[in-house]
Parts: sequence; C-alpha cells; structure tokens
Amino acid sequence: MMGKSLLRQRDFSLLVGAVGLSALGDWLALTPLALHLQEETGSGLAVAGLFLAIWSPVIVLAGPAGALADRMDRSQLLLVASLAQAVVALALAFSDGTAAILALTTLLGAGFAFAQPAEFSLIPALAGEDRLARANGYVETSRSLGFVLGPVMGGLLSAAGGVRIALLVNAVTFLVIAGAALVIRGRRQAPAVSHSLELGRARDGIVFLLRDRMLAIVMIVAFVSLLFMTASAPAEVFFAKDVLVVGDVGFGALWTAWTIGMALGSLVLARRVEALALGAVVCIVVQGLGLALPTLWLVFGFALGAYVVGGLAHGTKNVLVRTLIHQRVPDRLRGRAFAAYNGLRNAAELVAILGGGILIVAIGARWTLLLAGGIPVVAGVVALAAIRRMEAAVSPERSASWAS
Repeated sequence: MMGKSLLRQRDFSLLVGAVGLSALGDWLALTPLALHLQEETGSGLAVAGLFLAIWSPVIVLAGPAGALADRMDRSQLLLVASLAQAVVALALAFSDGTAAILALTTLLGAGFAFAQPAEFSLIPALAGEDRLARANGYVETSRSLGFVLGPVMGGLLSAAGGVRIALLVNAVTFLVIAGAALVIRGRRQAPAVSHSLELGRARDGIVFLLRDRMLAIVMIVAFVSLLFMTASAPAEVFFAKDVLVVGDVGFGALWTAWTIGMALGSLVLARRVEALALGAVVCIVVQGLGLALPTLWLVFGFALGAYVVGGLAHGTKNVLVRTLIHQRVPDRLRGRAFAAYNGLRNAAELVAILGGGILIVAIGARWTLLLAGGIPVVAGVVALAAIRRMEAAVSPERSASWAS
C-alpha cells in the first residue's frame, strides 16, 4: 500500500500539473477564438469583449467562489468546475456567431473563478505547511509554462485544423484536470460546523487581506503595480519594433528573456527568501526597474538583461505573495482570500490593458513603458518604508516584553 508521504507527493504533482494545464487551456482557447473573431468581425471591440468575458467572472464571482471553496471539499469543487468547463468548451467548439461565443466564454470564465481558489487553497494540504515556498515555486513555474505554451499551441492547432480542433483539445484538458481532481486523496474536508455565522461571509477573504496590516500593504502595492505594469503588454511590441528597431525576432527575444527570468525566480530564488512581505515588495521595485530602465538607455543588449532581471523578480514575487497569503490566512478563509486576490489581479489587469492602449496613442510606447515600470517602483519604495516602520514599532514591544 502506498505510504502517506508518497500519496501526498503524488497528489501534489497532480495539482501542479492541473494548474499548468489550466493555464495552458486558457490560452489554447483564447488564441484561436481571438483570431476567429478578428477575422469574422474585423472589430477590436469584439476581441476586447472576448478577454472581458473570460476574465471578468473572476472579479464578479470572487465572493461566492471563495466561499464555496471554504465550505466544501476543494478537490471536489475543482472536479465539478473542470467538468463544467469541459462541457462549455465542447459547446464552444460547435458554436458560431459573436454573441454565442462571448456568452459561452463568460461561462468558461465562471468555471475559472471557482477552480482557481480551490487549486491554490489545496497547496498546503498536499505539500505541507513547512514546504509552502518550494511548493508555490513549482506551481508558479507550471503556470508560467502553461501561459507560454498555450498561445503557441492554440495558434498551431488553429492553423492546422481551424478553431474547432483547438477548442476540442481544450475540452480534453479540462477532462484531464477533472481526472486529476478525482484521483487526489489529500483532500481538505468541508467544515464540520453548519451555522452560517461560524462559516463566515463571502467577503471575509478580502476583509482579512485588508485588515492584516502586513498583507494589506503587500496587496495594495501589488494591485498598484499590476494596474500600471500590465499596461506594458500592448506597449512592448511597439517599443521593440519602433523604438529599439529590433523587429519581430527582437520582440520575441524580450518576452523570452522575461519568461526565463520568471522561471528562475519561481524555481530557484523564491524559496531562499525568508522575509516574505519585504521580499515581495523589493521584487515589485526590481520588476518595475526591469521595465523602466530600458526606456532610458536604448540598447537592445541592456534591455535583454533588464528583462531577465525583471522576470526574475516577477516570478519570485508571485511565489512570495501566494506563500504570504498561505502563511497569514487561516485555512477556513484561504478559498475566499485567494478568490479575492485573483479578483484584484484581474481587475487591475483589465484596466491596465485598456489604459495601455490609450497611453500608447497619447504619449507613445517608450513613455508608456517608463510609466508602467516607474510608478510601481515609487509605490514599492513607499511600501518598503511602511514595512520598515511596522518592524521598528514591533521591535521595541518585543524588547519590552523580554525585559519584563
């Protein structure tokens, strides 16, 4: 009979694979759907509506999705959500018309809203509370690989067999995730209590994140950084091709450099950082500098190096923030806390992508990137000062308690 430690290791490996496959599935569907809508409608609004449809449910449903993750077995929630997404993805493969595609994509996004807090709340139960940084590093790396491979595979499948083939493969990925959720045995059981007041409210996740002073500082600066840094997404292609004049290959090299840095940060560096909140904020500053500095010295080699360092900080920050939430939030609230965190991230990114397009028109790609990196640097420095003040306030209290 398989030992308990081997079971947990197997279950955690299944979860890591499920997270990566989920990220891959996102873009496996979005890439061909975006290409299809662009070809069929010629409308930028239709393509923008697609991304709004897939990401906005994570914001709107953060409360109920997190509450459900805290009220039932999380692996069962992942199983149900994945099966529902498989059905929706299958329906998408045989649907036509912009309205039908956007409606079904919204349902697909609703599935993500319920699956994500279940996935990330399962990590401590499967990996162990003493291995959270290492475990989150593996999860983040798997997730990043999914984001990298998804668009490539989606584009290739779409070119080879049309949108339907890509969406059918996407449906299969959800069935595989459901299979993993079914096999996982290291489950977090539903609470034994039944009284609604004891279970708490759906909004208790965001309330806890903002009432814990250390978490609040990290959440606010992370939100501000995403609100501006994600504006870099539409600006980078113009910066590479029109400002650095390095063409498509140079643009791809910049993104590859950032991705390599993210993988190294999440796998290698994050587990070595002990001061999670301080480390996360330092990473936000370094990440911002990685974007901003290449706009001040227009040398392609320097930009590549800066992007590796920025990606290194980005991957490390993602792991540190999730580990910080795992450590400071009690298990009964982790589903709601991660749902709230995902909702904040998606809200910031949606606003930033729209704002980035406007800024490119108004001030150009170079200065858009400077703002996208520079403002998070300022926010991070302010947050570092706040954390230092908190630590200084706590130290005298500890000294006084020891003296007494």
